[in-house]
Amino acid sequence: MTQTPSSGDSGSSSGQDKRVRMPRFRRWRGLLGGVAAVALVGSTGAGLVAWQQYEGIVASLPTVDGLRSYQPPVMSRIYAGDDRVIAELADERRVFVPYSAIPDRVKNAVLAAEDQKFWTHKGVDPMAILRAGLTDLTRGKGRRPIGASTITQQVARIMLLGSNAVSLKRKAQEAFLAMRIEQVLPKEKILEIYLNEIYLGSGAYGIAAAAQTYFNKPLDQLDDAEAAFLGALPKSPTNYNPTRYPDAARGRRNWVLERMVETGTLSREAAQAAQAEPLIPHAFVRPGPAPGSEWFAEEVRRQLLEKYGQDTTMQGGLEVHTSLDPALQLSVQNTLRQGLMAYDRAHSGWRGPVKQLSALPANAPEDVWVDVLQHEVAPLGMLDQWRLAVVLDPAKGRVGWLEGAIVRRGAAQQGGVPQTGQIVERDISWARRAHPLKVGDLVMVQPQAQGERVSLMQIPRVEGAVVTLNAHTGRVLAMVGGWSFQTSQFDRATQALRQPGSSFKPFVYLEAMEQGISPSQEFDDSPVSYGTWHPNNYEKDFWGPTSLHDALRESRNLVTIRLAAHIGIKSVADLATQIGLVDSMPHVLPAALGAVETTVLKEAAAYATLAAGGLKVTPSLIDDVQDRQGKVIWRAPSFSLVSAASQAGVGANTGADKTKLSEPSAVFPGGQSDEPQQVDGAATVPNATAAAALGMDDMPFLLDNRPRVASEQSAFQITAMLQDVIRHGTGFSAGKGIDNPVAGKTGTSQNFNDAWFAGYSPDLVTVVWIGFDTPQSLGKNETGGAIAGPIWNKVMKTAFEGYPKLDFPVPEGIMLVRYDTGRGVGIDGFKPDQIPGVSVSLADNGAAQELTAADTGAENMADSESDMASGGAQGGNPSNGAAAPPTGQPGGGQKPVQQPSGGDIGMGGLY
Repeated sequence: MTQTPSSGDSGSSSGQDKRVRMPRFRRWRGLLGGVAAVALVGSTGAGLVAWQQYEGIVASLPTVDGLRSYQPPVMSRIYAGDDRVIAELADERRVFVPYSAIPDRVKNAVLAAEDQKFWTHKGVDPMAILRAGLTDLTRGKGRRPIGASTITQQVARIMLLGSNAVSLKRKAQEAFLAMRIEQVLPKEKILEIYLNEIYLGSGAYGIAAAAQTYFNKPLDQLDDAEAAFLGALPKSPTNYNPTRYPDAARGRRNWVLERMVETGTLSREAAQAAQAEPLIPHAFVRPGPAPGSEWFAEEVRRQLLEKYGQDTTMQGGLEVHTSLDPALQLSVQNTLRQGLMAYDRAHSGWRGPVKQLSALPANAPEDVWVDVLQHEVAPLGMLDQWRLAVVLDPAKGRVGWLEGAIVRRGAAQQGGVPQTGQIVERDISWARRAHPLKVGDLVMVQPQAQGERVSLMQIPRVEGAVVTLNAHTGRVLAMVGGWSFQTSQFDRATQALRQPGSSFKPFVYLEAMEQGISPSQEFDDSPVSYGTWHPNNYEKDFWGPTSLHDALRESRNLVTIRLAAHIGIKSVADLATQIGLVDSMPHVLPAALGAVETTVLKEAAAYATLAAGGLKVTPSLIDDVQDRQGKVIWRAPSFSLVSAASQAGVGANTGADKTKLSEPSAVFPGGQSDEPQQVDGAATVPNATAAAALGMDDMPFLLDNRPRVASEQSAFQITAMLQDVIRHGTGFSAGKGIDNPVAGKTGTSQNFNDAWFAGYSPDLVTVVWIGFDTPQSLGKNETGGAIAGPIWNKVMKTAFEGYPKLDFPVPEGIMLVRYDTGRGVGIDGFKPDQIPGVSVSLADNGAAQELTAADTGAENMADSESDMASGGAQGGNPSNGAAAPPTGQPGGGQKPVQQPSGGDIGMGGLY
């Protein structure tokens, strides 16, 4: 019988099992411990690496505090005098719209497409990230990952990171920044930044600019379909461009409408109605420059860049109010062009076609020549009313063109309806003399009102400039700097330095009036020589003793020279510099005849000083500049509006240590400010007593800040003489048909290179210049009165519309007298100590004064003025054969080459 071992027996089977199982358990325990240790070490290491990565990412993150004071780059606008936008200045076309002004339908459309949980998440949407990750895993390699960025993350990328790189690090940076932004800014501010910063294609930044670009509407006029389209654009503005990809754009728009239904922001019925709408973009023409205003707007842009720099000008949201009169500007431009075309037609033959289309056969059918014309590019300088035509039958002058085409210079293809017509007979004869018409000639024509006739046109080579400004304020109402801004942006009104010729003489006579010389004072008009300089009159005759009135009326050179010698050329130079006519002037007698350099704008301001009674008039194109908050940061300084109380209370304070009121505000420039002001470089505080006296109900007072450069009496004496220049003198052609009181002066420079007419009424000043960019003769006897005078006449007739007919005011202390000037009857103003019609004996009338070459500039003269009339038609070179240095070069807005002082200053003062 077998015995069962006791439990305590070591040889029992249970003991044996125990001895077998214990080592196995230890092995498992050791294995598990090792795994746990490895896991612990691994997780610790991974945690340290993750922490280091987190620290690195967080440390490199930009601060979000700057978003609190977010001010996006906004385009600046230039306004005409009637508050119409004439130009926009921008690096990025953006119109900022505050959150409160953004329509709900636009907000809802964008949120439905880009971030449905915007109002609830904390900057990051974990579910969207997970969903995008799973989708990316199933899409395969080589495809761009699906984005899951919230609007807040996009704001972080656009505003703070500025990178579109696809990487986990960049996505992590976005997420961390988004969470920080959500802690700093309210949701409304985040959405405002996004909707104003996002790029939506076609050069539009922000939804307001996009609404204009695609639909030519403001935001508040968009319907549901248009708002949904804007919401579709952030994903890919290029791929959903409605012009290039209309089907894709419409499909994306409809998808956004469905999402709006899902989010409950749009009813199903409204969505269906919106989906049925066609997606038809309306072309938006970006303002500026307005037709005809290119020269004016470009000069304003240059001045803004000089004042505020590139960033503020192009991105600062400036509101620039100018003095431009758009209707007058367009009229002045057309008038100048007509004058240039008339001169060109009279002085040169036809210069031939734009090009020869040799591949065009004779008697080509319509479809052939239409196809050829559609691919021809209109030349720069071609006017909008002209047409590009092809000669079909040269014997009859038959041409074909595309009517109704918009001239798109540089476009690959032109449009329009085919038309045919016949060139007028006189133009066929004009062309035949130099370049007979041939089949396939590409020419410029202008359709005429009568029948199917057209005129043959060509772009003139001669140039011109006109400035019209207010005689009291200096506000420039119109400014044209040449034939075409497209051809050359060189502004001949502000950048070309040219010799004014005899239009300078009134300022020599003004200095004489300042020295007490009477208009009836006589100077000898007879031959005179100063060293080797032998000046002469334009007519080459001599009148003997001649009153200043007659001498100025008929532009007598020898009297002017003797007068300048008597009063001193230095005093003339000082006056011309103070008025602003020239920056500097050589102290030589030929300068008195206009052998100096100035611009059309400067001369207009100088003549305005005469009209303003001797007060210096500074020309201004800009009335005021406002920043994006509407605060005036600059205004024209000639006049300012102050409180009458401030004039009484503050006027007694003098000295550098006095306190001053702040800069004038936009509404009440005489108001007060709590901000410290800078006076002579030192910070001061407002004068509390004076400021308290400035109640908002005080009567305003217009303060005239213009400095006086000549007495009112002397300025009027010149005006009276210049009135007779137009009535009976060299400016007669300029005054034809004008019954308003006007005064003016012709100007012609050496060799007939420059033709001027400068004139004014009590309210308006206009100066006209005609010449070639590289100085050359306009032709024998082509004076300022003959060429520039008729243009001035037409400009002033247009400018007078809407202005009352006023007489020049006679200042106190002036007696108007009609008397015999010696060569006719004239009306002049005389001061109390002057006897009308009497010429007194002067202590030294300059006739016997011995002058050296240094006084006359004779050592720089190429020849005498007696040879000017005969040599004037020979070209622009002085008669000694030396090439005259150019006084202005066209193109690119470059500064003209200025003659050095002491060089060949020419003779000037022809007529």
